[in-house]
Amino acid sequence: MNPFETPIEYLKGVGASRAEVLKKELEIYTFDDLLRHFPYKYIDRTKFYKVRNIDAELPYVQVIARITRKEIVGEKRTRRLVVQAQDDTGLIELVWFQGVSWFDKNLQTGKAYIIFGKPTVFNGKPQMSHPEMELYTTETRQRKGNMTLQPAYNSTEKLKQFTLDSKGIQKLTAALLEQHSKDIHENIPSYIIEKYRLMGRQEAFKNIHFPDDTGKLNQALHRLKFEEFFFLQFKLLKNKLHRTQKFKGNIFETVGPYFNEFYHHKLPFGLTNAQKRVLKEIRIDTQRPIQMNRLLQGDVGSGKTVVALMSMLIAIDNGFQTCMMAPTEILANQHFQTIKSLVGDNFVEVALLTGSTKKKDRKILHERLLSGDLKILIGTHALIEDAVQYKNLGFVVIDEQHRFGVEQRAKLWRKNTVPPHVLVMTATPIPRTLAMTLYGDLDVSVIDELPAGRKPIQTVHFYESQRLRMFGLMREEIARGRQVYVVYPLIQESEKLDLKDLEQGAEVMRHEFPLPKYQLSVVHGKIPAADKEFEMQRFIKGETHIMVATTVIEVGVNVPNASVMIIENAERFGLSQLHQLRGRVGRGAEQSFCILMSGNKLSYDGRVRLETMVRTNNGFEISEIDLQLRGPGNIEGTQQSGVLDLKVANIATDQELLVEVRKCVEEIFSNDAGLAAPENEILRRDTISRSEGLTWDKIS
Repeated sequence: MNPFETPIEYLKGVGASRAEVLKKELEIYTFDDLLRHFPYKYIDRTKFYKVRNIDAELPYVQVIARITRKEIVGEKRTRRLVVQAQDDTGLIELVWFQGVSWFDKNLQTGKAYIIFGKPTVFNGKPQMSHPEMELYTTETRQRKGNMTLQPAYNSTEKLKQFTLDSKGIQKLTAALLEQHSKDIHENIPSYIIEKYRLMGRQEAFKNIHFPDDTGKLNQALHRLKFEEFFFLQFKLLKNKLHRTQKFKGNIFETVGPYFNEFYHHKLPFGLTNAQKRVLKEIRIDTQRPIQMNRLLQGDVGSGKTVVALMSMLIAIDNGFQTCMMAPTEILANQHFQTIKSLVGDNFVEVALLTGSTKKKDRKILHERLLSGDLKILIGTHALIEDAVQYKNLGFVVIDEQHRFGVEQRAKLWRKNTVPPHVLVMTATPIPRTLAMTLYGDLDVSVIDELPAGRKPIQTVHFYESQRLRMFGLMREEIARGRQVYVVYPLIQESEKLDLKDLEQGAEVMRHEFPLPKYQLSVVHGKIPAADKEFEMQRFIKGETHIMVATTVIEVGVNVPNASVMIIENAERFGLSQLHQLRGRVGRGAEQSFCILMSGNKLSYDGRVRLETMVRTNNGFEISEIDLQLRGPGNIEGTQQSGVLDLKVANIATDQELLVEVRKCVEEIFSNDAGLAAPENEILRRDTISRSEGLTWDKIS
């Protein structure tokens, strides 16, 4: 058995009660969990201050001073030990309220000590409460202090009750390394360690907890970050390789009449070069006897749906059925309407299946699907119900796939004997490094240009004092026959957040834009679905001029006539959400505007977000900045993935390393796909168990 799989209660100094609180508070269940509970910072014990240079603003100081006097002061509750220590520049007062008798007995007057703690100033004199004390001897004189960089560990109030503060965890970790550092074995081939000049694994764990100096600490961090990225990419690329070997795909041999008729006679606009490039990539994939798994990224309005439709037409030309799954009825309806308008009547049969589809319509749909007459089915997760059976499903499109669970997606693969080709689409631009981790086992395509004739949306940031300018722009656009969105972050007033709420905002709009000249729609998540749909349809048909809404309109409302997006309290929204909301306008040929309203006081992050929105419309640039600000764990759709459970590596700040590691792992599989070479034996042993039992739910 691997010693690091040992339950934590068996580590000397832990026991049952401490183990219980470690499990509950820090999820430390085993020796390995403790080994990977890394310090969150290091306190520099290499620097020594003179007493006269001590400043209360400093977090910690370390001085060498000789005890000149000590005295127990007060009675019972006020009892304390007061010690005076002196160096060649002045006096410092040390105070203990706990352990008074012990410190009084053990601290020796006339002796010099290394004194370490948080400084304060009391009555104009430097003071420390409960400092760490170490006798200044010949030995300590040589090594100058009890260590060079002292680790600080996350703890909690509950843990501190069991003397498991940072110092307590430090002691347990030191005991673990002392007993078991010899059991920390290498897990990366030696030729990789040499090529990338990595610190040994055993040394890395020692130096991340108890670094000899900053140089060794940086080497340890680099090694352990490399290791985390290495096995993340190794797992993803191993799955991808396994899938291409195990799951054969249907070969689409021809581009036939459906595709050609649509491309030459029905497509109402020319394709962008980006759309053509992506279609070519999909065409190459589907000509091979391997199941395609491709991620298609593109901003709102970049033309992903047309690429998906034309790919489905190639599948139909080769005798297969197709389907498109969207996360909401609104989005499924939108795709259905878009595709129906593009293909027209009497060309190819398209149907819609959602939770709202009537029973009798559903029965007919099931029959036409089973017979093979129905070629394109668009819907929600209703598509994966057991009753939905295809004659020959060959191509699947999944929109905004992060909203579906793994098992939900896997059910679609089981709808055919040979797994269908899969195209995953997202309108949320994903930073390159995030795509390499979240979707690292998929091939990635990007549509990075907008269709011809689209004008970039003009984005401006207004403070509250500029509200009259905002009203003026709204009136101008409505007078031109255009429509306006006004989006609020909250429905009802919150005492905790000083935000404009939707209900108050709607009243302001009714006052500024009165009936009957102006018509208003109000939409939010708390109104009944039927009322929401009614108000949305009024706006879509142009019967209302202004839609006051929450972020419910972020995805799925397509109104080309809407030219203004106003976002109230814009500083409270994330960058990705701001970009998605802005994408609701600019869908026609006319100039569109996005107005970001904010209060006068902005945090650093809030200011960066608004400045970024004003400066650029590029979704990928925005996503990179969003990743830097928020970190990978908070980007939409990544929390539940589990793939970003990284302890030391960070894909926002370690991007260059991630790219380097990805190339390293690709080279390994390129040179030795079966890991048969003797130098890769360490990897082969490690992954035999992972390779066994892979199921269809491993397909991302």
